[in-house]
Amino acid sequence: MASKAKSEGGILETIKTVVYALLIAGVFRTLFFQPFWIPSGSMKDTLLIGDFLFVNKMAYGYSQYSCPFGICPFSGRILGSEPERGDVVVFRHPVNGSDFIKRLIGLPGDTVQMRNGVLYLNGEEVPQEPAGTFEEVYEQQGPMGNLPRCENGPVGEGGICTKSRFTETLPGGRSHDVLNIDTNGFGDNTDVFTVPAGHYFFMGDNRDNSQDSRYGQAVGGVGFVPAENLIGRADRIMFSSAGRSMLYFWTWRADRFFKAID
Repeated sequence: MASKAKSEGGILETIKTVVYALLIAGVFRTLFFQPFWIPSGSMKDTLLIGDFLFVNKMAYGYSQYSCPFGICPFSGRILGSEPERGDVVVFRHPVNGSDFIKRLIGLPGDTVQMRNGVLYLNGEEVPQEPAGTFEEVYEQQGPMGNLPRCENGPVGEGGICTKSRFTETLPGGRSHDVLNIDTNGFGDNTDVFTVPAGHYFFMGDNRDNSQDSRYGQAVGGVGFVPAENLIGRADRIMFSSAGRSMLYFWTWRADRFFKAID
């Protein structure tokens, strides 16, 4: 009997330990840092498919989307602070409920337009300087097996896929690289967008391969993102793997471990 009671007590302690661990992990994920894998190429070459990062959830305060499954029982933001233009932000898609990561381009009240692949903010051209060429192997990338899009036309399996790279400097002086694939592509020339109060305008750095605020929500785009949908700021890549699984250690990108996100 004593042995049976001891066994049952051990099982109960194990269950309690697991429950406490899950609660602690949930609190940590809700209040501080949320893990995020990069599933697509929309933010190349700032972020690559297979990059793993923690999202700083303290950066902008908290909303209902700070909790897993969006279950925080309040509306608006608490302990909020304003994001800065140029931040790389994870947010909840206003329509489909998935988590997206893009760069913050337009603040409330800004006008945003693309002309011939060049960004204009509040009627002023945002300067771009040539920054060489981004190269990658034309092969399946990440668990989803996505194939990259190339500026240098059809490329066979194993060939070198290239994109022109430019350094873009936003008002305020923050710089980042953007990539070009198409000449006068669909997103290279747009109407003038005026960002509503309480909303933000996001774009991917891989400009011709990003469903972002240039595209309306009715056609699968992001549109204007409400402030409440911001989850946190991406500050640093912790780990990166170019393979179909993180267990393929020969595909790890050691040069990207702990890399700051500009």
